[in-house]
Amino acid sequence: MILGDGFADRAASVATPGGTGAIRQALELIRMANPQAKVWMSSPTWPNHPSIVKYLGMPMAEYRYFDAATRGIDLAGLMVDLEGVAEGDAVLLHGCCHNPTGANLSQPEWDQVIALLAAKGAVPFVDLAYQGFGDGLEADAAATRKIAAAFPEVLIAASCSKNFGIYRERTGVLIALTSPDRRAVVQGNLAYLNRQNYSFPPDHGARLVTMILEDEALRADWKAELEEVRLNMLSLRRQLAEELRRATNSDRFDFVASHRGMFSRLGLSEAQVETLRTKHGIYMVSDSRINIAGLNAQTVPVLAAAIASVI
Repeated sequence: MILGDGFADRAASVATPGGTGAIRQALELIRMANPQAKVWMSSPTWPNHPSIVKYLGMPMAEYRYFDAATRGIDLAGLMVDLEGVAEGDAVLLHGCCHNPTGANLSQPEWDQVIALLAAKGAVPFVDLAYQGFGDGLEADAAATRKIAAAFPEVLIAASCSKNFGIYRERTGVLIALTSPDRRAVVQGNLAYLNRQNYSFPPDHGARLVTMILEDEALRADWKAELEEVRLNMLSLRRQLAEELRRATNSDRFDFVASHRGMFSRLGLSEAQVETLRTKHGIYMVSDSRINIAGLNAQTVPVLAAAIASVI
C-alpha cells in the first residue's frame, strides 16, 4: 500500500504504537547508527517532531517550508536551507497532507528536493500519517515511492491510526529501506529497539488492518469509505473557501481549497483566535490550525462568519 512493488528485498520493518512510535524508533535508529547526524525539519512541522528530537538530545535544524504571506510553499527558501545538509544527515519530509499547514509540494517540486538531497548524501525520513486523505491512496504515496527509488537508505514512519479509523488502537509501522545485504542487520536493530522500548507493540489494530487488506471484499469496502471521507474533506475545503470569499469579500482564504489533508493554518493572529474562542465559542490552536474533518456543511458558514467578524 505504501511502497508498491519492487522494494521487498530492501525493506526491514517493525510494527509500532502509532505513527508517533514509528517516528521515535526511527530517531533512535538514526542516533544509534550515527550520533552526529543532524535531523532537519520543515518550518513549521508537527510539534511532536522537534519535541522528540530534543528529548533524545539529537542535533537539529529547520528548513523553510511555508510562506505565511502566500499560504503556499517557500520553495526558494527550502532549497537554500537544504544546501546546508551534510552527508548522513536525516531530513524529515511529510509524505503528503503536510501537518500543520496542508500545503504540499507538487511532483516537480518533489523532484527538485529529491535531486538536491541525493546529491548531498542525505537520509530521507518520511512521515506518512495521512495516506488516502489528500489526493487518494496511490497519489498520496507517489512522493514516498519516488524517494524510495532514489536513495540507498530511507526511513518511513507510517500510520494506519487515522485512515483506518482506529486512532486509539495506535497502529503504525516503521520501514527502513537499505541494501539487500544489510537488510538482516537493520531488521535486527529494529527488533532490538522495539525490545528496549516496549518489548512488543500492541497487535489489535495491526491485526485489524491485516484482516482488511488481505480480504478482497473488506479491502474494497475500506477503500470506498476512505474515498468518501477524502471527498468530503475536499468538499468542506471548497465550501469554506467560498464562504470566506463571500464573507470577507476577498480571496485571502482561497488557499484552503487547494490544500490537502485534515489540517490548514488559516493565518489568523493569536488575538483573533482568542476572540473566536471567547466571543463565538469556536476553538482552534493558537497558530490558527484547524481540523477540516471537524467541520460539516452546517458549521462552515458559522465559522466563516465568525472569522470575517474578527478580521
